[in-house]
Amino acid sequence: MEKCLFVYNPLSGKGKIAKNENNILEMLKGKFTVDVHRSQYGGNIGEIITEKGNNYDIIVVAGGDGTLNEAINSIARLENKVKIGYIPAGTVNDVSHSLGIPCNMKKAVKNILEGQEFKHDIFKMNDRYGIYVCCSGLFTESSYATDQNKKKKIGKVAYALHGAKKIFTTPAVKLKLSYDGGEIEGKYALMLILNSKSVAGFKVNRKAALNDGLVDVVLIKTKKDKVNFPAVCRVAKFFLKGVDNKYNKNIQHLLLDKFRVETQSDTVINLDGEKIGKGSFDFEVIKEGVTIIVPNLKKLTKKVENI
Repeated sequence: MEKCLFVYNPLSGKGKIAKNENNILEMLKGKFTVDVHRSQYGGNIGEIITEKGNNYDIIVVAGGDGTLNEAINSIARLENKVKIGYIPAGTVNDVSHSLGIPCNMKKAVKNILEGQEFKHDIFKMNDRYGIYVCCSGLFTESSYATDQNKKKKIGKVAYALHGAKKIFTTPAVKLKLSYDGGEIEGKYALMLILNSKSVAGFKVNRKAALNDGLVDVVLIKTKKDKVNFPAVCRVAKFFLKGVDNKYNKNIQHLLLDKFRVETQSDTVINLDGEKIGKGSFDFEVIKEGVTIIVPNLKKLTKKVENI
C-alpha cells in the first residue's frame, strides 16, 4: 500500500476536520497506510513536510488555501515529488473551485481515493512558492487581515466588509514590470498574477490553463496616488466580467512565464491569500511543478487559444 501523510489545520472549516478526523482516516486507510499530523502553530505543517515528506507517496492536506500554500512551499522543495490530495476546509477555497475538487468533506476524500493525477503549475516569487495568485492593491489585504471570528460567523461576507472600509484609503501600486520583450510602468489600483480560474470566490478566469507554464498578469490602472472612484469601478467590472480580450488602455493583460516587478519598498505582496512580504520581486512559473488528485482531467485541458 502507498504511504500517506495526512496533515491538517484544526482551526479551518470551523473545526470540522478535527471533528471528523476518525472518519477521514477510516476512508484513507482503505487505500493507504496513514500517519496523521495536526498543525500546532503557523508554519508547523511546512516543518513536518520538510522533515518527513520524502518518506511518503502522497500528502493529504486539509485546510484553506493558506494551509495548502504552506504545504506546497515545502513539497516543492522535496527530492521526492509526492502527490497531493486536498480536502478544502477554508472560507473561500479558490484552488478547489478551480480544480473541481468538492468542498464536501466525504466527497473530497473520495476524490483522493478515486481521482486522477493532474500536473499543476506552481510559481516562485523570490524565495516563496505559490499555486494560484500573487497580488497587491485594492481588496488584497482582506484575505489575511479579516478577523478570524468574523470569518467563522459570516464567511465570505467578512472579506467584503473589511475591503469596503479600505476602498478610498488604499494607496496606488506604483510598479515597473520587466519581461522578455517589453516593459510596463505606471500606477495601479490592483495587480493580479493569476494561475487560477477562481479568485476571492469569483470565477474571473474560466478559460485559464493551470498547466501551460504561463500566468495571466492583470494590471488595473488608477491616475491618483490613492485608488479613486473610476479605478474602483474598473476593479468591480473586472471581477464581474473576468479576464477577456476587450480591455481598454486602463486594464492591461499579459501572458508571461518569467518577469520582474519593481515597486515601492512598502508595497505589500499577497501570495495565495497570505501576506508574505513587501517590495520588488522576481517571478517565475514552474511548469507542472506539483501533482494534485482531481475528479476530472478533461475539464483541466490546456488553452486552445490565448485570450
